[in-house]
Formats: sequence, structure tokens, C-alpha cells
Amino acid sequence: MARLVLFNKPYGVLSQFTDAAGRPTLAAYLPIPGVYVAGRLDGDSEGLLALTDDGALQAGISHPRYKQPKTYWAQVEGVPDESALEQLRRGIELNDGPTLPTEARRIAEPDGLWPRHPPIRQRAAIPTTWLEVTLREGRNRQVRRMTAAVGHPTLRLIRCRIGGWSLDGLAPGQWRELTVAAPARQRRA
Repeated sequence: MARLVLFNKPYGVLSQFTDAAGRPTLAAYLPIPGVYVAGRLDGDSEGLLALTDDGALQAGISHPRYKQPKTYWAQVEGVPDESALEQLRRGIELNDGPTLPTEARRIAEPDGLWPRHPPIRQRAAIPTTWLEVTLREGRNRQVRRMTAAVGHPTLRLIRCRIGGWSLDGLAPGQWRELTVAAPARQRRA
């Protein structure tokens, strides 16, 4: 069996345990030795981060070849129309090549959403909209680059789901530990 830690990463925290520049890291929140991040979130993104002590599970969560679905809530500038959403669904041509198709839809502000510190910038004349976007790849800043490419820059980004695991019940800075079947050990059996 493998250990899996699900953590709600707060805004401004790096997805690593040490930082030479002294920025906030996972070490301030997770007193669990021997676990490693399975996929990253940028410092300015929030939400679900998975950590494990099993290399095969780590790869299954984070390696692009497994196409593990990852779902995000993105608060974007403006109100994307159906054409913009369809562009996201088909895939976007980015400077590092085309993205895979995604699932993308407008949603109401997620229930139980916590305030972000510092808050996003607000413009009186420009509304914001929440989107739910599910990717099966994980390029650097991909959701932000995709929404910007269709004219709706992301103002706040929260990963809410990785595969079958969700953020449900975790406030920022909180974590829960699960025990799951270890893929490496299953293959050897």
C-alpha cells in the first residue's frame, strides 16, 4: 500500500519543501517525512496537490502519458461566450504546440470558496466569470495560457480534482492522508 496525501495548497506557497529565497513552502504545512509532490501547482495557483511515498503512484498521477484528468476552477476576466468555450474544448495552439482537447464550461462561483489573500484585482467595468476546466495533460501554466489565448485572462486558479480525488472538505493549508494500492507493487504481484 502507498501513502497518498491530499493537500489544499494556499496561494503563495511553493509546491516544494525548501526554498533558498525563503518563500513559503510545503514544509510549513506538512509534517510528513518521505512524501514527494506528484505534479505541481504554481505559487499563484491554489488547491489540490497530491503527495505520495510511491514512485509508480507519483508517475501515474503526474506523468503526461497517463493522461490523468485534472479539474480546475478558473475565475477569468470577462464573460466567455460559447465560441471561446468551444475553442478551449477543441484545444488551443500555444507557443509550445497544440493542447489536447479539454472539458470547459461556465459555472457559478464554487460553494464554500474561501477568500484569497491578497484578493484578485477587481475592475468595476469588467465582470468576472468562473469556468471549470478539465485537462489531461499538464503543461506549465496551461490553463492560464489557454484562457488568455481566447481573450479571458485567468485571475484566480484553483485545482479542485485530480482523477477521483477532490478538494472536498479541505480548507487552505489542510491535508488528509489516504492509503491506496501501490501500482509498483501490483505489477510485481
